Amino acid sequence: MTFRHSLGFALPVIALACLAGGAFAAEKAAAPPTASTTKTAPAPVMPTITPAQVEPVISPAHLAAARAVIVGSGLSRSFKPVIPELMGQIDLTITRTRPELTADMNAVLTKLQPEFEAQSSEMVDNAAKIAAASIDTADLTKIAAFFNSPAGKKYVAAQPQMLQRMMITTHAWTQRMSEHMMTRVREEMKKRGKQL
Repeated sequence: MTFRHSLGFALPVIALACLAGGAFAAEKAAAPPTASTTKTAPAPVMPTITPAQVEPVISPAHLAAARAVIVGSGLSRSFKPVIPELMGQIDLTITRTRPELTADMNAVLTKLQPEFEAQSSEMVDNAAKIAAASIDTADLTKIAAFFNSPAGKKYVAAQPQMLQRMMITTHAWTQRMSEHMMTRVREEMKKRGKQL
């Protein structure tokens, strides 16, 4: 698990722990001290969170506008490679140690591919819910209209090439900045009589 992924997982856990700690502290402050509470305090209990608490209620029109943005903007394209990649991993994992199953695995994966790909729409729906939770229906409708316009379609069509070039440029810029920053830090440290 990368730092980015672990941080993304840790933040909700930390937030829940803070909520639990706050609730426990308030409960403890309200309760009169007893012999048992003065000796040892019970461990805080994590609150139960229901789906209704996690996800706001989103109207069908709001969700449809958000979905139009996810699809129209090209964001949904990023989910498409996931299914073939997972299928390739399954194939490699099994046939690496059981090469005699290669033909059967190919047949099974070919049969199941439409079923698996149909489930990729779940991620589009999830992304739409995230967008709907952040942007109201009126603005999503305007954004979707832009992506459906000739200019918006040109932007979406150019996205993959733009992103690839941005990644290359960002990588080169990051290397240059790293070297420049280290050079400047060394210069300033040298002024203080410190060698790095």
